Amino acid sequence: MAEEQGVRLQKVLSQAGIASRRVAERMIIDGRVEVDGQIVTELGTRVDPAVADIRVDGSRIILDDTMVYLAINKPRGMHSTMSDDRGRPCVGDLVEHRVRGNKKLFHVGRLDADTEGLLLLTNDGELAHRLMHPSFEVPKTYVATVMGTVPRGLGKKLKAGVELDDGPAHVDDFAVVDTVPGKTMVKVTLHEGRNRIVRRLLAAVDFPVQELVRTEIGSVSLGDQRPGSIRALTRKEVGELYQAVGL
Repeated sequence: MAEEQGVRLQKVLSQAGIASRRVAERMIIDGRVEVDGQIVTELGTRVDPAVADIRVDGSRIILDDTMVYLAINKPRGMHSTMSDDRGRPCVGDLVEHRVRGNKKLFHVGRLDADTEGLLLLTNDGELAHRLMHPSFEVPKTYVATVMGTVPRGLGKKLKAGVELDDGPAHVDDFAVVDTVPGKTMVKVTLHEGRNRIVRRLLAAVDFPVQELVRTEIGSVSLGDQRPGSIRALTRKEVGELYQAVGL
């Protein structure tokens, strides 16, 4: 009798670090696991992990261990590029000795040199493309420090849209985080990625940015990550990014 093809689904989930074999079996029985768009509840189900689209609670499980997904807190003064022909400090310097054998990393959402904060790096080209493409509307959140006191109606104005030199732009959300004499800290969320868009939007309403930090891309948060530090995204975070862009 020919040996059955594929690997038992609960073993795949266990090897992917999702849960122990026993907990994975319970997930399957409870209807929390999908394979190629179909909920699977049979424990004997076998799959080909190289080609199967496996999801737990709607989030895709990435089984290819050659894929790299990193979160960096880019320091101010550092360029977002992987190399710089003028010898300026760049993100590539941070990962050069930490990610061996992965030269083709894409940065998701370039930050200008004066902006610090969350930058994603991956060799998953399709995910990187979709995260950066405005049609997928992946939100990005920034905390900006501006001079002066922000009036009550500014958020409404920014949500309605402001005309820039390359067309109108608007924010998805706006909130005042903190105020100190002479300065205001605001949180801005938007999904488009035009060059220096946050700085240009706030300058257009007469509140030029003094300091700018990106704190979130989709469901991935900077948290308490130190400037210059780098970490691998969790499987849950990667799955949520895939879900956000329809992969």
